[in-house]
Amino acid sequence: MRTEDLYKSGFVAILGRPNSGKSTLLNQLVGEKISIVSDKPQTTRHKILGILSQKQGQIIFLDTPGIHKPGHELNKRMMRTVYDSLEGVDLLLVLVDASTLFGSGDQYVVDFIRERELRTILLLNKIDVLRKDKLLPLISLYSQKFDFAEIVPISALKRDNLELLIQLIFKYLPEGPAFYPEDQFTDCHERFLVGELVREKVLLNTAEELPYSTTVLVARFEEKGELALIHCDIYVERDSQRKIIIGSQGMKLKNIGTEARTEMESLLGKKVYLELFVKVKPKWRDNPRFLDNMSIGFSTGARS
Repeated sequence: MRTEDLYKSGFVAILGRPNSGKSTLLNQLVGEKISIVSDKPQTTRHKILGILSQKQGQIIFLDTPGIHKPGHELNKRMMRTVYDSLEGVDLLLVLVDASTLFGSGDQYVVDFIRERELRTILLLNKIDVLRKDKLLPLISLYSQKFDFAEIVPISALKRDNLELLIQLIFKYLPEGPAFYPEDQFTDCHERFLVGELVREKVLLNTAEELPYSTTVLVARFEEKGELALIHCDIYVERDSQRKIIIGSQGMKLKNIGTEARTEMESLLGKKVYLELFVKVKPKWRDNPRFLDNMSIGFSTGARS
């Protein structure tokens, strides 16, 4: 049997700095929106699993929080999620924003992966906004920093070179059976996904200060035939932040709810009745019991 005829499968972790485009890449590779996207740093707080099944095999992608130096307990748990995600993976994809200058944060990522001693493909993302004469020097720079198995320029947003990337991933994966049914694209349960949709719409509709201090708890998720009843509590740390989310005469919260409900109905395939409440929880990012209740630092997978 030829090598290219073997069925391959394996786990591939996607690493990078905050806002490098990891969630966009995962969604594009899998062909479904399973990881929320915004231009705010540290949007991803959990390990998000995405599954790509093709004739030659199955790739299980693990989208992780951005690599950063942790401050709050929340950030420590996010970095713990990154460490845990690397256990047993077959390959690393390290994503960097090629449109920005190499800095201390990028060096921190290089040092981080050097300690892991795992086969790594470097992805130079956002080449659609990069001057062509900047690409070769950037490839040369990273080649001197670490012995990458491959260096692939891509645009996750425009899907440039993603088919090439998929074939390169299969090249490095071991022979093995499928881990999930062919029609499954994530192991995240619906309750988790709807909460993330609300958080995404909060990020997209509010000011710069809010991403770090906002979280969403799904207090009720009940399906009754063709209707889903969903109640979400949006938590912030200060009353001034609560007022920002609610907006003048409640219009901003209404917009957040409308946008979230539309995507929920597409996700669930049914009508959604959505209630949103904004609550103040001072210093929740350093409250271990509250973080436990939010399942931050735990699996997002479907529960039995």
